[in-house]
Amino acid sequence: MRILNPMGSLTLHKLPTIDFSKENLKPGTTAWNKIRKEVMSALEEYGSFVASYEKIPQLQDAVFGALEELFDLPTQTKMQNISSKPLYGYVGQIPVVPLYESMGIDDANTSEGMQAFTYAMWPNGNEGFSEKLLAYTKLAAELEEIVVRMIFESYGVEKYCDSHLQSVGYLSRVMKYREAKENETKLGFVSHTDKSFMSTIHQNQVNGLEIKAKDGEYFGVDLSPSSVVVMAGDAIMAWSNNRIKSPHHRVIMEGKGRPRYSIAQFSFMDGTVQTPQELVDDEHPLQFKPFDHLEYLSFFSKEENRRLECALKTYCGV
Repeated sequence: MRILNPMGSLTLHKLPTIDFSKENLKPGTTAWNKIRKEVMSALEEYGSFVASYEKIPQLQDAVFGALEELFDLPTQTKMQNISSKPLYGYVGQIPVVPLYESMGIDDANTSEGMQAFTYAMWPNGNEGFSEKLLAYTKLAAELEEIVVRMIFESYGVEKYCDSHLQSVGYLSRVMKYREAKENETKLGFVSHTDKSFMSTIHQNQVNGLEIKAKDGEYFGVDLSPSSVVVMAGDAIMAWSNNRIKSPHHRVIMEGKGRPRYSIAQFSFMDGTVQTPQELVDDEHPLQFKPFDHLEYLSFFSKEENRRLECALKTYCGV
């Protein structure tokens, strides 16, 4: 099917949409197996897909109302979002991406993590904010866990799934892209791959996300209020021995009349990312050496390494 991309030209690509709203979606059921097949097809082709999840729209207005309240805080306050972990804190006021501003919430799907962030922004607390965001971050983690279990099953290594999920922590990055002024770049954020194991991305009803297909073409993603993008990160590319590739993606602001707010949740492994031996054979020789996930983030955080076409291959490629 040929469709128009956001720039008005024809594209051959459209990200698959997969419905996760089925009742009793459990391993071993017909519905589970069908969706699992769709998930693997999308991830191996595009490194991502759109997940339709009926629980999401109930949170939409509350989440993005909370983000507007957050980004209305003074810049000096927002810059109090600091972390000892690389790339986890405040990002903004960058000349190459002047439209972009974001903050990171570590352990975002836990009450402790959300409260720590909330009190850094509002020293007297803001229970409404933390409750709204926590409801979403828990839901995003729940969705990712379903997808991860399907991936492990598909590759015949489900025996490792529980230990993997226990090793994962979540960083939520809340983002605002303001409108471009006249004669200002429309680039919301530069093309990059996520450094996570997996990511989920939800937005207000302002599009801008573009994903790079295998043929090099960027194509836009149109999301409904009930949808999130599920995306492979560099860590799952290494873990899967290159079967699933982390896609390059960027944000282009095309003058929608209002800012784009989004919330991206990233899973990071506590410790070593390693390809299961079962995924290495004559047809699939080992592509990446084991590496510490946070140490890889430290490597990528250096300015000279951010320009690499594939930082992962430079860092730990065989």
